Amino acid sequence: MQSIKKILFWILTMESRLILARYKPFIIGVTGSVGKTSTKDAIYEVLRGKSAVGGSGEAAGPTFVRKSEKSFNSEIGLPLTIIGVPNAWRNIGAWFDNVIAGLKLVLALKRPAYPDCLVLEIGADHPGDIKRVARWLRPDIAVITRVSRTPVHVEFFNSPEEVFEEKASLAEAVKPGGTVILFGDDDKVMSIAERVKDKGVSVVSFGLNETATVRAADFMTSYESGVPTGITFRLVMGAAGQEVQGDQVSVQGILGRAYLYPLLAAAAVGKVRNIDPASIARSLSAYDAPRGRMNIVSGVNGSTLIDDTYNSSPDAASVALETLKSMQGSGSRIAVLGDMMELGKYAGDEHRKIGKEAADTASVLVTVGQRSRYTAEEAVKNGMSAGVVKSFDTALEAGEYVKSIAKAGDVILVKGSQSVRMERASQALLAAPERARELLVRQEREWLEKA
Repeated sequence: MQSIKKILFWILTMESRLILARYKPFIIGVTGSVGKTSTKDAIYEVLRGKSAVGGSGEAAGPTFVRKSEKSFNSEIGLPLTIIGVPNAWRNIGAWFDNVIAGLKLVLALKRPAYPDCLVLEIGADHPGDIKRVARWLRPDIAVITRVSRTPVHVEFFNSPEEVFEEKASLAEAVKPGGTVILFGDDDKVMSIAERVKDKGVSVVSFGLNETATVRAADFMTSYESGVPTGITFRLVMGAAGQEVQGDQVSVQGILGRAYLYPLLAAAAVGKVRNIDPASIARSLSAYDAPRGRMNIVSGVNGSTLIDDTYNSSPDAASVALETLKSMQGSGSRIAVLGDMMELGKYAGDEHRKIGKEAADTASVLVTVGQRSRYTAEEAVKNGMSAGVVKSFDTALEAGEYVKSIAKAGDVILVKGSQSVRMERASQALLAAPERARELLVRQEREWLEKA
């Protein structure tokens, strides 16, 4: 079975390369350690249906955009997006159907409808993952989001530096005349600009730093009747002294200063594609965040749930706790934190660091998994009462416990790595659990059937 799949994946990759050569779509590649999927989705929101123009200024007409579905960011996820077919999971027959769909695009005598623009999320589980793809993908725009100090997947690399080099390779693969868009609040990410300065590409930055090309001003969390409802900010574009003040952006259903970055990265892409700033602001205000990423959800007993259960890493957990700390409200701040996976030898230290931050943030700390027991221990060492720190083996147990103590006015953050299945804790805490399929991540049948 595995050997058959490997052959099919190789065929799909070859088909994808031929499809790109034939249809020549504008390619936007997104990588980094934090916020790739949110950034990809925000870029799609800005580009779809808009009249975008290329770097030479010529009108390109309405853009037919396709994006990676969910988090299709692997070596097989990219061909699936390029061909436009779904993940067949364990269905070999469906994989053969995908191969046939690719062949039809490659061999079609009459050119079928194909996207003008592809927005592709590109991840790296192992050394060489991005470099192999970048050699044939050759994006027109590469967006590099935040690269964590200890990135997820680091256990398969020799060091965090090696992870950074892998991410940077996407920027180095951009076509001449293209653009590299960099996270401007990190000097290390910005150092990529020096690497590409002689490659005939432009560099644009995004962030809160005043030197960033695209940035935000007047950031606020919006509230209604004491309950957080979303975020607002004003979009600012252009170098200092030459700023173009964009309209106010108001995004409902998400929380956190960190969510500015995907939105600003998308605005930077819009700027490169010469989309009107006011149009960019309107598109961002219509942005519907993917599930499991700092979503605001009504919780049990009048509580508010911050569902951030898609995945976790040290930087992402730290930022989520920072958001929890900033919440206004009459009740407790409850942090439900699951294991952060794929950290290798860094796992113990990173979970302890999060415990120290949780002690300064939460009224109640609930952990899930063996690694997160280090988080609980460190929180107690740093002043949290042992009576408000609880540890469980499963997300469901943790969810049921928090359900028993949650009350009106409480704000509950739920976060953890994918394999810990923290969405199960969130489901236990929903005010309307029957809406789980609509509100939470990983509600597909294939995921629900997993142990």
